[in-house]
Amino acid sequence: MIRNRSELAISRRALVRAAGALGASALCGAGFWSAPASAAGARDPRLVVVILRGAVDGLSAIPPVGDPDYAALHGDLAFAASGERAALPLDGFFAAHPSLVAFRRMYDQKHAAVVHAVATGYRDRSHFDGQDVLESGNPKPGRTESGWLNRTLGALPASASRRALGVGATAPLIIRGPAPALGWAPPGGVGPANSDLTERVLDLYAHRDPPLGQQLSAALAAEKVASESSSGDPARKPHYGGAVEQMRLAAEGAARLLAAPDGPRIAALAFDGFDTHQNEGAAQGVLAQRLQGLDAAFDAFETDLGDAWADTVVVAITEFGRTVRVNGTHGTDHGTATAALLAGGALAGGRVIADWPSLKAERLYEGRDLYPTADLRGVLKGLLADQFGLSSKTLSEVIFPDSAGVAPMKALVA
Repeated sequence: MIRNRSELAISRRALVRAAGALGASALCGAGFWSAPASAAGARDPRLVVVILRGAVDGLSAIPPVGDPDYAALHGDLAFAASGERAALPLDGFFAAHPSLVAFRRMYDQKHAAVVHAVATGYRDRSHFDGQDVLESGNPKPGRTESGWLNRTLGALPASASRRALGVGATAPLIIRGPAPALGWAPPGGVGPANSDLTERVLDLYAHRDPPLGQQLSAALAAEKVASESSSGDPARKPHYGGAVEQMRLAAEGAARLLAAPDGPRIAALAFDGFDTHQNEGAAQGVLAQRLQGLDAAFDAFETDLGDAWADTVVVAITEFGRTVRVNGTHGTDHGTATAALLAGGALAGGRVIADWPSLKAERLYEGRDLYPTADLRGVLKGLLADQFGLSSKTLSEVIFPDSAGVAPMKALVA
């Protein structure tokens, strides 16, 4: 709901963020929208896509502690099923990184799942091209006018097609395109101002450019919703500091917008920093910190979505994996297959889905990488089919072009 101007007292920082969001929205559209009519008790599905930029080491995020070759190959980055290097147990064969405490709790509650040995159709190791394929949904890199999540919006019924959110100062490619999406950026950067500045800016645009004024008002309303104090348990909301706290705040604000009755139902976020060539670390280090941030984001989504969590799926994906062997700078280089992490009350969770290829030398991709046995497009197709009822034809021709040979993964949603 768009509130009247007297209710939009907001900081200068928020005004600048809203203007930044409006800049992103100029590409994608803007605003809150009327909630679609639906029968009482009907599902109101939500999908959140979290892009983990830099290529996540899936063998450390979800270590295959039951594979007899894992420990020797992954060296001082490897985890174990027990002892000093123990990870968080999942199913006896796979475990979760010690930073993924909330994710493991959700897994035990059957609200989280993993798809392992997964990759896009891209087989080279360029971050730029890999992220292009991941977000565009096209079979190979190249210029594109839209991302696959934006094309999903265009394929949905009119009542839902304008209900999306891109988080960040610049909307991720995955959400950009002709279908409109609201832009919002998490806190940061500029000092406070009183409500008079907001009032004057709104009045200026109302007279000089009414359509832009309406969009700015909508962006400010979204900022207000995203920044309001949550009704969740304060004890469940620790403050981490640094990058971890920024990841939590981004998810928290997005969740509040997604929870609003007239808010978006599809969202995209992007987190950087997963390119661990050096000093990757095991239970401590660069990857541990980034996974702690992702875990905090999962927890914030669960807390701030409230009752809407029951209809939500959050999927965290990355452009490719990393090498099985550790390099000379205690990190890992660009690889192929990795793990996708899924969370949400709508999931049929509590499982690791994997056609495990083993880590035997003859089974490694090009002698160095985890071999991909699942296509990420199949995972995403399955979620879109289960959550929004999209047909196989639409998924294979519109959302993920030229992918008829990739079947949707079945029964991901309960």
